[in-house]
Amino acid sequence: MTDFTIQPTLKFIKTGAIVAALLFLGLEILYLAEWRDQAPAWVMALPPVILLWPALRWLKWRAVRVVVSGDRLRYESGIASKDVRTIELSKLQYVRVHQSVMQRMFGVGDIGFETAGQGTWLPMRHVDHPQRIADELMNRARPAGQA
Repeated sequence: MTDFTIQPTLKFIKTGAIVAALLFLGLEILYLAEWRDQAPAWVMALPPVILLWPALRWLKWRAVRVVVSGDRLRYESGIASKDVRTIELSKLQYVRVHQSVMQRMFGVGDIGFETAGQGTWLPMRHVDHPQRIADELMNRARPAGQA
C-alpha cells in the first residue's frame, strides 16, 4: 500500500488570510484617503498586525501531521522541536471522528486515534473527509487475513 499523509485542512486558513488581507487593504485605503491628517502615525502599525493571525494559524497547521507508512502510523507535532509518536497499525483500536454542524457544512472534522493497551489518544482537528480517512486507517489496521 502507498504511504499517505493526513494534515488539517487549509480551507479556514485561506479564508482567514483573504479576510485579513481585505481588512488590511481597507484600513490602508482609509488611512491614506481619510485619516492621514487626523490619526497618529502609529495607527499604520495596526494593519500589519492583522496579517499575523493567518500567519500564526499557518504555523500551527504546519506543526501537526500524521504519516501512515507500511504498518505504522507516525503522529508528528512541533515546528522547531519535534515530538513523534509511532503506533503500530495493528494496535490501532479505533479512530474517532467528530464533526460539529459547522464542520459538516465544510466537509471537515476532528479525528483521534486510540491504541490497544496504552489508550493513547492523539487528536487532530479540522481534517478534510475525516470518515474516509478513518475507514482507510481501520482497513489498513485490519490483519491481512481478515478481509
